[in-house]
Amino acid sequence: MRVLLTGATGFVGRHTAPLLAARGHTVRAALRRPIDGPWEQAAIEPAIVGDIGPDTDWTAALAGMEAVIHMAARVHVMRDRAADPLAAFRRVNTAGTVRLAEQAAASGVRRFVYLSSIKAMVDESRPTPLDAATVPDPHSPYGVSKLEAERALAAIAARSGMELVVIRPPLVYGPGAAGNMRALLKLVATGLPLPLGGLDNRRSLIYVGNLADAVATALEHPAAAGQTFLVQDGEPLSTADLVRAIAAALGRPARLIPVPRRLMALGAALTGTRAVFDRIAGTLTVDDRPIRSRLGWQPPHDLASGLRATAEWFKASRG
Repeated sequence: MRVLLTGATGFVGRHTAPLLAARGHTVRAALRRPIDGPWEQAAIEPAIVGDIGPDTDWTAALAGMEAVIHMAARVHVMRDRAADPLAAFRRVNTAGTVRLAEQAAASGVRRFVYLSSIKAMVDESRPTPLDAATVPDPHSPYGVSKLEAERALAAIAARSGMELVVIRPPLVYGPGAAGNMRALLKLVATGLPLPLGGLDNRRSLIYVGNLADAVATALEHPAAAGQTFLVQDGEPLSTADLVRAIAAALGRPARLIPVPRRLMALGAALTGTRAVFDRIAGTLTVDDRPIRSRLGWQPPHDLASGLRATAEWFKASRG
C-alpha cells in the first residue's frame, strides 16, 4: 500500500516508518523541513509540507497515496507558554488534522489512521477500565483538541466514504521516550529510595514497538474500518511494580518505601506537586479486547523485552 506518514521523525513515527517499509508498504514521510544530512530511512521518500495547520497544502504529499497515517501533533506539555494553549493545540491538532483529512478524501485516499490519545477520553484517574462505552470528557487543551479532531474526522469519513481508524494509546514507553517515562527512568537510575512502595494503583502502558505494530495492523486489516481502538501491552501495572521492572532492566536496586498514600498526597499538596502525584499514583487502565478480538492483534513485544530496549537506549543516551 502507498502510505503517507506524518510525524515520521517523532517518537512513535521513528518506530513505525521502518516497520511499514518492512511489511512491504511504500512509505512517504511528511516533514516540516528538509532533514540535515542523509534521510535516515533509505527506503522512505521524504515530502516537505511545512508547518501543520489549517492552511497546509498537502497536494504534492498526497499524490498517488492510498492511505494516510497521521501521527504529527502538538503534544501535551507540562508548562505551556502559549498565550492561549487551547487555540495553539486546536490550530495543529484539530484544524491541521481536518485540513489533511479533507485533502486526503478529495485525493482518493481509502483509509485514514489517526493516532489519538487516551487524553481524548479523560485527563484524570478512573477506578474502572476505559472502554468503548466510556463517554469522553477531556479537560486539558491537548485532550480537547484531540477529541475535536476525532469527531471532525468521523464527519469527513461519513460524507466521503474514506475509512477512518482511530487509535488511543495510554502511556507510551521505549527508546526515545520523553516526559514522564524518561523522568521515571532517571529517578530509578539514581538508586535512591522512593516513597512509592505503598501504591496499589493500576496503569496501562504500551511499548512503542507494540504501538507501531497496532498502527500497521489498523492500516492493513479490513475489519478496522470505522473503529476506535484502545491499546496496551497486557495486564496493567502498579507504579511500584513498574519501578521494580525498570530497576531490573537498568540493573539497579528498586528501593521502595511504603509511605501511606494519604501522607504522600498531603505532601504533594503542600509542595504544589499534586498534579504530578496524581499522575504517578492514579489508576488509569484500558480495555483493549476489541482490537485483539476484531483484528486478532497481539503485541509482539512483552514488558520485559520492551523495558530492556528502553533501558539500553537510556543508558546509551547518557554516555
